[in-house]
Amino acid sequence: MTRRTLAVVSAGLSQPSSTRLLADQLAAAARDELVRRGAEVEINTVDLREHAHDVVNHLLTGFPPAALRAALDTVAGADGLIAVTPIFNASYSGLFKSFFDVVEKEALADRPVLIGATGGTARHSLALEHAVRPMFTYLRAVVLPTAVFAAPEDWAGDGADRALRSRIRRAGIELAEQVDRRPAATGPADPFALTTSFEDLLAGRDPA
Repeated sequence: MTRRTLAVVSAGLSQPSSTRLLADQLAAAARDELVRRGAEVEINTVDLREHAHDVVNHLLTGFPPAALRAALDTVAGADGLIAVTPIFNASYSGLFKSFFDVVEKEALADRPVLIGATGGTARHSLALEHAVRPMFTYLRAVVLPTAVFAAPEDWAGDGADRALRSRIRRAGIELAEQVDRRPAATGPADPFALTTSFEDLLAGRDPA
């Protein structure tokens, strides 16, 4: 049985948080589809409100504290990423953007990413396409076609709730398909790992 890991980044600021609720439901949908495909799935959630001060300190000093380092490694070492932000002023939150500003360069290259967002009105859903998707495209991630937005009325339990559940399921299946077609992740890259053998170094051969 193949082991798969999903990193879930939630930028919700309140507790309880609709952003975290959406992130958890997307993760559950992707997990269920991967399990159906025969995978063993581990879900690791990064709640950014717990790392807000550390993110700012990292931006100022260039050095992440241990807890933030673990969160960054969680994202860098996962087979797939689910990233959900509240929408403020027609864009992602500052905390969400700041966290991905300190993710290592190339860490998300060719990584399947499912994006989601929450906001006070359905009009904010466009922010997923004009702000969130371009950011992950710039980071060279594979952003899934289905992005999921949830407004307050989507949690109402009527037809809107059914429509949200349908989008969540479709997005989860898309993420599972992309994860399933890729080799299992081996964890974050070791920054101190040797890329050249001692024999090549002694012989003056450096492929870099």
